[in-house]
Amino acid sequence: MSIFNVFLVAAVSAVVNFFLGRWRRGCRKFTLKWWILIHASIPLIIPLRLWLGTPLVFVPLFIGLAVVGQLAGSRWRGGGKGDGGFFVSGE
Repeated sequence: MSIFNVFLVAAVSAVVNFFLGRWRRGCRKFTLKWWILIHASIPLIIPLRLWLGTPLVFVPLFIGLAVVGQLAGSRWRGGGKGDGGFFVSGE
């Protein structure tokens, strides 16, 4: 086990879920598409974690970063000048 492997799985978990959260932003809550986008990273993260041999003790970290990635992605505004900031506030 290498600390680099833990950081790699953590980064992939956060980044992949950021983009899935961006995509999920346009979906109605609790629809099939919304549910699939929330869980779509699991088939990537679990095999990566197993292949790199990261211990089970880090699984809560990976789940937490996946949630943070989803939330950040769904709130990221981006995309233009003068949009008033990076995150949507009060919308």
